[in-house]
Amino acid sequence: MATTPTPHNGAIEGDIAKTVLMPGDPLRAKFIADTYLEDVRCFNTVRNMLGYTGTYQGVPVSVMGGGMGMPSIGIYSYELFNFYGVESIIRVGSAGGIADEVKVRDVVAGMGACTNSNYAHQYQLPGTYAPIASFDLLERAVAAGRDQGVELKVGNVLSSDTFYDDNDQATVSWQKMGVLAVEMEAAALYMNAARANKKALCLLTISDLPLKGESLSAEERQTSFTQMMEIALAVAIQE
Repeated sequence: MATTPTPHNGAIEGDIAKTVLMPGDPLRAKFIADTYLEDVRCFNTVRNMLGYTGTYQGVPVSVMGGGMGMPSIGIYSYELFNFYGVESIIRVGSAGGIADEVKVRDVVAGMGACTNSNYAHQYQLPGTYAPIASFDLLERAVAAGRDQGVELKVGNVLSSDTFYDDNDQATVSWQKMGVLAVEMEAAALYMNAARANKKALCLLTISDLPLKGESLSAEERQTSFTQMMEIALAVAIQE
């Protein structure tokens, strides 16, 4: 385990809890720390990718931004798993709902993560890898949601390398395959967790419906996803 900072993380050994909540937006990480954690200390400001450790109901929990896209979360989650002794990462992000049954502000749990990325090429596998969540984290999230009166929508999500896709029918094609929502990070997180023999889960609040033209504002995305955050925290303190 590394005992000195990495090029992307100023933390040292012991600064980061075993479970990390990872939103894409570092300001959302700050919001979670300010709103839910006690005895908070900031362990990272490198590149303004803010990271904090505190306690939730007496249990140590960390929260850190992961950035946008698989290359970004790929770096941060790899370092957390392999250099800082983190055992579980729960991504708490936003997504575009594409299945007919998914509505704005719904909470989706990514049981699997389809992708158009070449991220898995590095493993030189003799086939196509299927990135999936850690079942125990997923099971706990579904139970925590029910305890809080939130019925999670569980299924496949799409981790896309492209936000502005030149193929205007791409989203419709994924919808036909039963994919619930599109985001940009889960597949890389799940692959990093599998390779490190660690745990990962992606929880998503639906911020927009690209096929229907509905969306939340940037401010609403940052501060209104409290149901998802509270579910993730309930999972984190059971680790």
